Amino acid sequence: MDDRRYVITLSCPDTTGIVARIAGFLADAGGWIVEAAYHSEPATGWFFTRQVVRADSLPFDADELRERFTEVAAEIGPDTRWSVTDTAVPKRAVVLVSKETHCLHDLLGRASSGELPVRLEAVVGNHASLAGIVQAHGVPFHHVPFPVAGDPRREAGKVEAFEKVRQAVDAHSPDAIVLARFMQVLPAHLCERWAGRALNIHHSFLPSFAGARPYHQAYTRGVKLIGATCHYVTADLDAGPIVEQDVIRVDHGDTADDMVRRGRDIERLVLSRGLRWHLEDRILVHGNKTVVFR
Repeated sequence: MDDRRYVITLSCPDTTGIVARIAGFLADAGGWIVEAAYHSEPATGWFFTRQVVRADSLPFDADELRERFTEVAAEIGPDTRWSVTDTAVPKRAVVLVSKETHCLHDLLGRASSGELPVRLEAVVGNHASLAGIVQAHGVPFHHVPFPVAGDPRREAGKVEAFEKVRQAVDAHSPDAIVLARFMQVLPAHLCERWAGRALNIHHSFLPSFAGARPYHQAYTRGVKLIGATCHYVTADLDAGPIVEQDVIRVDHGDTADDMVRRGRDIERLVLSRGLRWHLEDRILVHGNKTVVFR
């Protein structure tokens, strides 16, 4: 059996007949649905769905599917948001890093083994120390240094550095921009430019302990659980739509360094899960919340 799939995602104001209209359209075309997920949100009156169709069951390609589905979406309503993607077209990602290696190592390993459905186009780092790791995996590395504290041109230098980051990222037109412990706050114009594509891993179970040194904040507070959060990046620091979270238990005997060490394992898992769901078009964003069809 052909494993090529077309993935249809759709969200719109909820009403009767949406599922019937989509299913009827696909059935009339001979479409063989292999996955179907639905969610209706009573609080907002919004409907969400993800449909996966065997490509070889349709007598036309993805471009014609998009063209034909335009009419279906228009019939459903003017506020309908939808997309059609083709699993035969590899998704592309660019990773932004600083000095931390654990998330980068994990992503490089999963991508090279084929576990993640992604083509890593490049890694952009504000330090050069990770260049060798990246290049050993056959991935280009771009070093964009940022000004340090005390530099009289620090603000102007950050603007220039972020423009170089933008150029390096946009050159690949990526489907995902992954902040794998980048440790720099994206300016608002890049958050807007990369909205819905930029994913960050925050080393805390948000909304608790946002900002810097969250493990040390957690240690000071004496928490019994620490976690990590994968979320879309917005101009509001660490407050974008949440994609995935997980936790690990700690106790009174753990130091702040113990929490940092143990938290890294959670960060790896949460980021890889969130990125996979993004690449597989399993996430639909509505306002500051997400619907994730796992």
